[in-house]
Amino acid sequence: MGLKNKKIVLGITGSIAAYKACLLIRLLIKEGAEVQVVITPAGKEFITPLTLSTLTRKPVVSEFFDRRDGSWHSHVDLGLWADAMVIAPCTASTLGKMANGVADNMLITTYMSMKAPVFIAPAMDLDMFKHPANQKNIATLQSYGNHFIDAGTGFLASGLEGKGRMAEPEEIVAALKSYFVGKSVSESESKSILITAGPTHEKIDPVRFIGNYSSGKMGFALAEECAARGHKVTLIAGPVNLKCSPYINRIDVESALEMYDAATKAFPEMDAAILCAAVADYRPVNQADEKIKREDKSDMSIELTANPDIAAKLGEMKTKDQVLVGFALETNDEQANAQKKLKKKNLDFIVLNSTRNEGTTFGYDDNQITIIDNENQYDYEKKPKSEVAKDIVDHLEFYGFNFLPF
Repeated sequence: MGLKNKKIVLGITGSIAAYKACLLIRLLIKEGAEVQVVITPAGKEFITPLTLSTLTRKPVVSEFFDRRDGSWHSHVDLGLWADAMVIAPCTASTLGKMANGVADNMLITTYMSMKAPVFIAPAMDLDMFKHPANQKNIATLQSYGNHFIDAGTGFLASGLEGKGRMAEPEEIVAALKSYFVGKSVSESESKSILITAGPTHEKIDPVRFIGNYSSGKMGFALAEECAARGHKVTLIAGPVNLKCSPYINRIDVESALEMYDAATKAFPEMDAAILCAAVADYRPVNQADEKIKREDKSDMSIELTANPDIAAKLGEMKTKDQVLVGFALETNDEQANAQKKLKKKNLDFIVLNSTRNEGTTFGYDDNQITIIDNENQYDYEKKPKSEVAKDIVDHLEFYGFNFLPF
């Protein structure tokens, strides 16, 4: 799944962004990858080999020969061993050497012997990044088939928008997952999965809305996990400040009506849907075209009308070959309310979480869930939403796709 058992050579060069390599290594290992660091002499001025070897549990490779016993570090062997090479951070100097074959250190010789795909995360100031010589080197490396990881936008085939800033470790991991998508499951096992995420905003006037505190983090984590396993993901996202990997088909909406239209249109072509969005139950009957002014201290009333129920509608549309997963965020009588929703909306299973679990749900990075289906209940410990997503997708793949119908 994703990067599990992948062998990654991580090249580190002499940039202040080298400190981010520690988090990158942790994330790669967490995904199940094996990491071997190759660092330039300048890179060691910013981060110590001891720190890196402690994280990877492998000796760091820097020189052609080991100073202790004179043994030779084979760049050829590294090139054959790896499933991918990541150079992060990659300075302008290293870009130039890579583009022009200046093999004067272990990192460049490893790069030139690499049989696996190479991913590059540039790191430099804006003026260096924009310099024609540097842009020419980037274009040359792209023509060689190298993949650039751009800060803020992720995995790009061409063009960089990050202004030279190194992509965040999370973006780099997502880019690697992007490359390996589809390799974790066969084409026959890959499913089309619809996911809704985030809140909806119901306009009162051009500057005000009715909404909720949903951050979208849980839904986006589910989308990334499904895609990392090789599934085809369509993500319908409410107004959130989150980015997703470019291999996810993202549809941005604002209101419940827009999400309803997008979901009902996409669902017939899907094998499954996970309805994680916190959709507003009501919207204003009238939406003012101009900002409503406060004329005096009198009260103001807003008449509301019910929004269409996305889960109920998809439950009506669902065929025997589709799986429908709902979410229930409750404040009281959690199990009873979740069971009622499970049956009423024709869901195959429901993910229950409660606002009474401190440090979970809206806005937090952690969650604590219970999965309830028509026969059983599965309780999970509090954990990061990325890990919660794995539990949910595990349940979907095993109890959903393997045992249709429920």
